[in-house]
Amino acid sequence: MTLNRLPRLFVSRRWPEAVETELTSRYQVTFNDSDIPISRQQFADAMTQYDAICPTVSDRIDASILQIPDARVRIIANYGAGFEHIDIGAAKSAGIAVTNTPDVLTGATAELALLLMQMASRRAGEGERELRTLAWTGWRPTHLLGTSLGGKRLGLIGYGRIARATAVLARAALGMDIAYFSRRPAQDDALNAIYLDRLETLLSTSDVVSIHCPGGPETHHLIDAGRLALMKSSAILINTARGSVVDEGALACALKAGTIAAAGLDVYAHEPHVHPELMRLDNAVLLPHLGSATIETRTAMGMKVVANLDRFFSGQPLLDRVA
Repeated sequence: MTLNRLPRLFVSRRWPEAVETELTSRYQVTFNDSDIPISRQQFADAMTQYDAICPTVSDRIDASILQIPDARVRIIANYGAGFEHIDIGAAKSAGIAVTNTPDVLTGATAELALLLMQMASRRAGEGERELRTLAWTGWRPTHLLGTSLGGKRLGLIGYGRIARATAVLARAALGMDIAYFSRRPAQDDALNAIYLDRLETLLSTSDVVSIHCPGGPETHHLIDAGRLALMKSSAILINTARGSVVDEGALACALKAGTIAAAGLDVYAHEPHVHPELMRLDNAVLLPHLGSATIETRTAMGMKVVANLDRFFSGQPLLDRVA
């Protein structure tokens, strides 16, 4: 698509300064200066006023928005790797291209997965809360005893880029044994991780289970009460992928009952809302979706959006097209 004027863009949230500067040097850009999530009606209005909209993973773009009459938008350049919040079928039907920002957040998300493992295993969240509330009475031999991850098995659900990067860090830093479950064994696995063809086997034999599969109908509540019951009572569940993969109510019950020892979560089914029972549990480490939250990564994500927009408006093939 080529235009004789500068294309008009709507950006739904504030982005790193370097990316906003880059965008404004190329396009007519309207930013959401309040940085507060916008309404469905505002998205619908934007569809008729702009050539492109740039949402984030917290913005739901469904068929009713994508198929409104007199839509002007021809590309949705999503800021984030996930695109489950966009109705891809409706976008295709409407002739609207959709891009995302894969690859650049791999390292940062893997680092956070390792952080969650260590926080959960060493009860770091509990310790900080105790100290900040002035409840700490001093060192003692049995205070907040955690468990070492050295030599333990890390079981990965999914074995894509982020899962493998997590495995590399876990093996190098902690000497963990690596196993994974996916649709098929990897053909290019430099880690020589153990492939398990049944999720139930992975759950029952792993000390830490880390989720790295996509969201969507096929994986909705993949980890439910029945599968949590298969895990070791000493096991830790980590989720940096998609909140919908875990039945949060069942997880809260499992943590409360001691079915599993702890969980570390960075994503939730109904963000920014977190299941209230999880909020009450000391053995749940809860972070506010920080997986890609480094200056380097968030800037690189934004520059991916810029590159896709540049290619689209100059009529070149898109780099990260999902629709």
